[in-house]
Amino acid sequence: MLAMAIPIAFTLMSLALLLNLWRVVRGPDLPDRILALDTLYINSIALLVLFGIHLDTMIYFEVALLIAMMGFVGTVAVAKYLLRGDIIE
Repeated sequence: MLAMAIPIAFTLMSLALLLNLWRVVRGPDLPDRILALDTLYINSIALLVLFGIHLDTMIYFEVALLIAMMGFVGTVAVAKYLLRGDIIE
C-alpha cells in the first residue's frame, strides 16, 4: 500500500509546487507572492519528507527541519520589512 501511496503523493506535491511557483510569478501583489513563497517551502519540506520515507533514511528529515527553520526566519523578516520598511530596528 505504501509503495502505491508514495508516487501518488510525489505527483500531487509536485503539482502543488508548480501551482505555487505560478502564484509567485503571477501574484497580483507582493503579499500574495510572499504567501506563495511560504507555501512553496512548506511543500518542498513535504517532498523531502516523502523522499526520506521512500529511501528509508533519516538525513532528509534533518534537512527538512533546517529548511523549515530558515523559511520561518525568512518569512518573518520579509513580513517585518513590508510592515515597517526595515528589518533591524
